[in-house]
Amino acid sequence: GVGYPSCIYCTEPQYSEDARKAKYQGTVVLQAVINPDGHATNIEVVKGPGLGLEEKALESVRTWRFKAAVGPNGRPVATVTLLEITFRLL
Repeated sequence: GVGYPSCIYCTEPQYSEDARKAKYQGTVVLQAVINPDGHATNIEVVKGPGLGLEEKALESVRTWRFKAAVGPNGRPVATVTLLEITFRLL
């Protein structure tokens, strides 16, 4: 009976200089606890392509704000969730 958190303020992460020079694209997978107040904490890298993209994804997610998941009692609850951040060059 617990829902999923949704991002209400999600800035695009910046490319790392190494990844930009290498014209590298990829996806970083992070695991985070989304607290009832909508902040992401205990953020860890699950999978990443390297070249500094993991660090840029972590910096960005720390600024994100979420609508917390709602528990069976109708109140916001903390949830562990996976976040995928895709880096694409335009």
